[in-house]
Amino acid sequence: MEEIVQLDKEVFLYLNGLGSPEWDVLWQFISHKLTWVSLYLFLLVLCLWKLGAKKTLLAVVMVALLITVSDQMSNLFKTGIGRLRPCHDADLMDGMRLAKSRCGGRFGFFSAHASNSFALALFFGTLLRPYFRALLGFLVIWAAVVAYSRIYLGVHFPLDILMGALMGSLLGWLFSKLTIFARRKFHL
Repeated sequence: MEEIVQLDKEVFLYLNGLGSPEWDVLWQFISHKLTWVSLYLFLLVLCLWKLGAKKTLLAVVMVALLITVSDQMSNLFKTGIGRLRPCHDADLMDGMRLAKSRCGGRFGFFSAHASNSFALALFFGTLLRPYFRALLGFLVIWAAVVAYSRIYLGVHFPLDILMGALMGSLLGWLFSKLTIFARRKFHL
């Protein structure tokens, strides 16, 4: 296990070291939660257009539950596992770039940004797949870029991101299936 953690630190230092001050503002923008409000509104419009008001309302309720579960699972893992963020790891501080004004909470395994982004990608991509086949691919690329931004900024290790992506993907897929089941069950 120690070898995996060491490799994770080395990969982090490499990826984080690829950054430069000229690009920092872009990656901060990508990582900011409010940046993507227009994307969420666009997905809402697509749902209204293809699913109708009742099914969209159900989807909105499920998204609220999905993000709550994803976020809280991330918090449970962070406190339960207690792995320091790179920007709080004394062994890495001299060799890494912190490309934002603050580091965030002390612990970082697993990334809520990665989990939430992948959860939304899989949820909407699966729900709208019958109407927009390429949407899932686009949303997964978007989620991967958001997730990578956390490494670039210096606040998460690659394994934090991978675990967040896996958990978010699983939750997004599961909640999309629950939504489809609820639509059938309640004849929406």
